Amino acid sequence: MTSNSELWARREAAVPRGVASMHQRFFVRADNAEAFDAEGKRYIDFATGIAVCNTGHGNARIVDAVKDQLDRFSHCSFQVTPYESYIALAEQLNARAPIEGDVKTIFFTTGAEALENAVKIARAATGRRGIVTFQGGYHGRTLLTLAMTGKVTPYKARFGPMPGDVFHTRFPIPYHGFDDAQAIEGLKALFASSIEPSAVAAIVLEPVLGEGGFYTASYAFFQALREICDEHGILLIADEVQSGFARTGELFAMDWVAKENGVKPDLMTIAKAMAGGFPISGVMGRSDLMDAPDAGGLGGTYGGSPLGCVAGLEVLKIIEEDDLNARARHIGSAIKARMRSLQRGGLEVIGDVRGPGAMVAVEFVHQGDPNRPNPELTRKVVTQGAEEGLLMLSCGLRGNVLRFLPALTMPDDVLEEGLDRLEAVLERLA
Repeated sequence: MTSNSELWARREAAVPRGVASMHQRFFVRADNAEAFDAEGKRYIDFATGIAVCNTGHGNARIVDAVKDQLDRFSHCSFQVTPYESYIALAEQLNARAPIEGDVKTIFFTTGAEALENAVKIARAATGRRGIVTFQGGYHGRTLLTLAMTGKVTPYKARFGPMPGDVFHTRFPIPYHGFDDAQAIEGLKALFASSIEPSAVAAIVLEPVLGEGGFYTASYAFFQALREICDEHGILLIADEVQSGFARTGELFAMDWVAKENGVKPDLMTIAKAMAGGFPISGVMGRSDLMDAPDAGGLGGTYGGSPLGCVAGLEVLKIIEEDDLNARARHIGSAIKARMRSLQRGGLEVIGDVRGPGAMVAVEFVHQGDPNRPNPELTRKVVTQGAEEGLLMLSCGLRGNVLRFLPALTMPDDVLEEGLDRLEAVLERLA
């Protein structure tokens, strides 16, 4: 049997350090919400490959759909000879998109690719150059999406200069003492100091910050953004790469906003969980905007691969037939209830527990003080959790947030076992 340490030594010799791995453990098998490493150790997975396997590892329905497609063909490029599954997936998503009017969808391979093309579409549609994003937002690792990403270390450091005409403003985080009104004033100050609103093509934001710490933009904030965008002819782009496909308890986080106050984005980017682990991403948007680029201006060799398309169609069926939106709300409620119980029970290191659906975060601080982040404890919890058979991730601008992204198919007994293990780790470390 090859050990984790032996594999890690080979990794260090063959793979550059720029691609980091949070855990020095190597998957050899995974089933739904559990994974097993090279030494046979079992883990309860609260990470799901960074919000990718919402439908669980190795979902048999997705595997069967992909196997059937492999028997027919694996690749031909939609730009050369199109295929029906691409169209079918676009039709299904168009019908579900929380976007006003007729909708069209184009597919790519990665989340960053989707964001880059959303910017291209916005610039083509408006004839403007400027893009406004938010501090703490994460949009990818390509140079343009790095410019859009609002976190320097480890993403931007030493990779400059960044592409121009990308501007950052501060995301509202009331827990840190910065509310919606202050954020809107900051955006207006940006318009006064850095770029006139008539030159801005789009405002891009994650409805729930991913790498930034799982802070949720309020309904009121989206209402204010929509009004500003409409006043100045700016497009509103929702980056749902991490929050999409039932993660928040609705198919998209923007569904919550649309139901609350009718606010809808003009374009949306999607990826991660849309195909149960198979690489595919997309941009959805109003038809008039999506048709702005010239023929041939958008695309990519592997964009909307046949394997990703059939997997994506199956994911949508699973979400609806198994009611994974309700399941996400149930799982998230259980996690938040347990963490808040520990908080009330005297664990002052737990400063805040938050997040919609099964997109849950715990923010660690010193003695309950939001202004005293505790990234050291966060690192220890992730490391010690792995020793106890838990796969978890951290995030946040201050590195002090533990994030939960479990499979929405996780059984209750596995969820409770994982929370029991985490509770033991927290009580020991805190």
